[in-house]
Amino acid sequence: MRYDEVTFRNAPVKQISTFAATPHAIADLQLFRDTDHASVAALLAACPVLLADAGDTVSDPARPRLVIVLRGALADAGEDATTRILPGESAGEQSVLDGEADASTLTALEESELLVIDAELAWRLIDESDGVARNLLRLLSFRIRAANVKLRRRQKLGEFYRQLSMNDGLTGLYNRAWLNDVLPRLTATAHATRAPLSLIMLDLDHFKQFNDRHGHLLGDQALRTASRLLASALRPTDFAVRYGGEELMVILPDTSGSIAAGVAERLCERMREAVVFGDMRLPLPHMTASFGVACLGLGQDDHDLIDAADAALYRAKAAGRDRVAVAPAAPA
Repeated sequence: MRYDEVTFRNAPVKQISTFAATPHAIADLQLFRDTDHASVAALLAACPVLLADAGDTVSDPARPRLVIVLRGALADAGEDATTRILPGESAGEQSVLDGEADASTLTALEESELLVIDAELAWRLIDESDGVARNLLRLLSFRIRAANVKLRRRQKLGEFYRQLSMNDGLTGLYNRAWLNDVLPRLTATAHATRAPLSLIMLDLDHFKQFNDRHGHLLGDQALRTASRLLASALRPTDFAVRYGGEELMVILPDTSGSIAAGVAERLCERMREAVVFGDMRLPLPHMTASFGVACLGLGQDDHDLIDAADAALYRAKAAGRDRVAVAPAAPA
């Protein structure tokens, strides 16, 4: 084989011998275990053995071929940056089977001796040796299972981070990103099923003064206390959201405006009685909350519902805070 026929990515790698001239045994190569070693050795005899220095790229985007590590180690950056291909292992099988150029990037991690088998010879080995075909199937099956395991792990990790991104880090309630994703679907479902959907917005009264007096750490504790109170008082089908700052929100599916107003009154009362500092036994009358309640009307969307609850909340604050205001009923 000519020197230029073992060029990888336009960078020549030195050919030091052919496989017949090396001391390496067929039995040490995974693809050829439990095969007729004599016939396989005869087919591989003229295949080039290359010497790659650490850092050399030994995959070829122009043509498919098998690369088997005889000594040293390769890294496959196309699959996983930590994947190592060790002596006896191979790469490039998929490109040979597909008849496509090798899309992965194989790089020598150290000085390595590599056996190169072109696609035509690789197919001849598969056709003439049942053992090679079985070994190839085992290898590909193992890689598919390993890839599926990685995929499932990534999916689980992705779902974990997705869920994490939907919750507020301080209070544990759902956050604005969750609201923007879910509330439009809840309003669409309510319209489609003609079921009521109510929303309560609440704002902790004089929260800036509380922070100025007690400090932001205790302000955070007050927010967590209020959030726990909301979460513990709701049904499993209801949702509590941190809308922003000290402003919280409760979403009540299948709930009319009058029932939602009663829920808000109970929450308002519980907020007055809540204890922020367990050690100091400071009750929460100075940390009351104002509530605005709205029920989804005909033709309203999620933005309209929020605006109606927000307007009701503003009226509750203007009327003296620590109370509930209900938005006028929209056409149902």
